[in-house]
Amino acid sequence: MKLKKTDFIIVAVVLLLWLLLALVAWINPSQEISLSERRLLQQAPKLEPDSVASGQFMRDFEDYAKDQFPARDTFRSFKAISRYYVLAQADNNDIYIVDGYASKLEFPLKENSVNKAAAKFRAIYEEYIKDTDSKVYLSVIPDKNYYLAEKHGYPAMDYDRLFSLMQEGMDFAEYIDITGELTIEDYYKSDLHWKQENIAAVVDKIAGVLGVSDQLTGNFSDQVHDKVFSGVYAGQSALPLQPDRIVYLTNDATENSIVYNAETELYGPVYDLEKLGGRDPYDVYLSGAVPLLVIENPTAATDRELVIFRDSFASSLAPLLLEGYAKITLIDIRYINSSLIGNYISFSNQDVLFLYNTLILNSSEMLK
Repeated sequence: MKLKKTDFIIVAVVLLLWLLLALVAWINPSQEISLSERRLLQQAPKLEPDSVASGQFMRDFEDYAKDQFPARDTFRSFKAISRYYVLAQADNNDIYIVDGYASKLEFPLKENSVNKAAAKFRAIYEEYIKDTDSKVYLSVIPDKNYYLAEKHGYPAMDYDRLFSLMQEGMDFAEYIDITGELTIEDYYKSDLHWKQENIAAVVDKIAGVLGVSDQLTGNFSDQVHDKVFSGVYAGQSALPLQPDRIVYLTNDATENSIVYNAETELYGPVYDLEKLGGRDPYDVYLSGAVPLLVIENPTAATDRELVIFRDSFASSLAPLLLEGYAKITLIDIRYINSSLIGNYISFSNQDVLFLYNTLILNSSEMLK
């Protein structure tokens, strides 16, 4: 009898707990975004006959229930800590930690993807640049796995092969190898990006090849944001990662330059300080993901122009090259179709730099 009573109490407690969670889920308004995961959350699907009959309603409702579950981040963290630290799994959600640095597994090398990226860049070159006086350069930014994965027993893509494929597919461009100018310490611990304050050697290497080293003083003031910064890997892994701090470097060029956003048709500063309090503080650099930006530097001692085909890493690099150019144009073909480039820019005697990190090249289907 005592055993049955105990069983009854356990069942009642579990039932009460689930009813309480269901009530909280019903009462609480739906959250639009997950700040920790940097993504939009599923909203309640509309109850319509067609969606119910096809089963789409229940599939969407299941995603909605998982995304809007009460105390979701707490449960995610509990699960992640249990798997990673208690059960000693090598990673959680494909994210692993070495010496406090988090990185997401990226393997194997997808040669077709890399070749498609090189072909896309070649098509841009042949359409817009080939018959001009512009000088073309290529540089590939290694992701954190380049410095962590194989060294610590994690699977890694064949980086040498990736670099080779890009150079072979873009033989019209001069290759700038920056792998030796970086170490794992130059990246954020909780995010995939490099730290702007740590890439002086990269800037020197690129500026030297572009021929603007004499224009760069290297005199910057460090502006440190007062709040800690938890990067994308903190949210994706749900693990308690050591937070970082955002530092942005200023000088006369960054303070006096103006940035034109072709999407909004508005002008703004090099550093968008409002972004420091937003979903992704890294967006402080040139306002984050934007299809096309034009930076004009009225203090430049030259009339040279630079065009960068880029991903998010270039947002923090471009301001450090401003002293060498009167104008820097940044084009992100993840967000603008390459067939539209001619509507915004005419190529003539510019320096043109294709600057992409290995994660993008290994998943090049996002390039338009």
